[in-house]
Amino acid sequence: MRRAPPSGTGTGTGTGARRVRVRAWSAAGRDRLAAERAELATLEQGIRFRTIFLILMGTILAIAASNVLTGAVGLFRETAARPLTAAEQTRYIKDDIARRWQAWSTDLVFPLELQYIGLGRAQQYARRVGLAPETPCRSGTDASTGSVLAQYGCRTLLRATYVDQTSTFVITVGIAVLRDEETRTAATAQLPVDDRVGVRPVAFPGTASELFGAAQRQRNAWIPVGPYVVFSTAGYSDGRTRQSISPEEILHSELWPAAQAVAGRIARALGDEPNAVPQCTQGNVC
Repeated sequence: MRRAPPSGTGTGTGTGARRVRVRAWSAAGRDRLAAERAELATLEQGIRFRTIFLILMGTILAIAASNVLTGAVGLFRETAARPLTAAEQTRYIKDDIARRWQAWSTDLVFPLELQYIGLGRAQQYARRVGLAPETPCRSGTDASTGSVLAQYGCRTLLRATYVDQTSTFVITVGIAVLRDEETRTAATAQLPVDDRVGVRPVAFPGTASELFGAAQRQRNAWIPVGPYVVFSTAGYSDGRTRQSISPEEILHSELWPAAQAVAGRIARALGDEPNAVPQCTQGNVC
């Protein structure tokens, strides 16, 4: 016969049923589980950060690529040959004229020989007998003229002296270089209207000009062109002063027409438009 189980050890659910004991987790197990959970949380956080980082980098790279592409397109458009606008062609002409006093050789600025039409429509010529060193504008002109030029920032004064083919007339031509045409316009509006003052003559010993000084000047004038003021002054090679010549004689003399012609030829060459103006930003092929 089976023995009845001891009282209080049954498995029923009643009051007298035996209770099952549950073994508690050890401290080491709990720590390991907590560590695994923390590691999993860290891993998930890292994945989220990496995803965010990749999205940001992708966005930045996309924006950068777009900017590079836009810049490349703009650079291509800017550097590609295109027709020059009327304003750009005008600027090219002005810049070309403004640098001639430096870019041209001395013989282009002051030719060795200049032809002109004298009285009676006769073909005449004047020859250059000397070149003066560059000088400050105030030093190479009379005080009333030089002060105006200095006020408007005159850069330098170039001078050369010519005599006519008979060596009777002596003409000094001076080129005052201003910053630009606008500055020159403002300066010439203030220059004195007086044919006794202007550029100071330059004489060269051993030539027909050696007696040509300030007292020998018969008349003075100037011609505006581009950023330049082309001055001229003329007299006789024999040393006659202004006071010794009657106004009527000067009026009917070939002296002043010759001086005007020589200075005018030099001024026109400086101010002429260049022979070829580019039609495109890169030559003449657009």
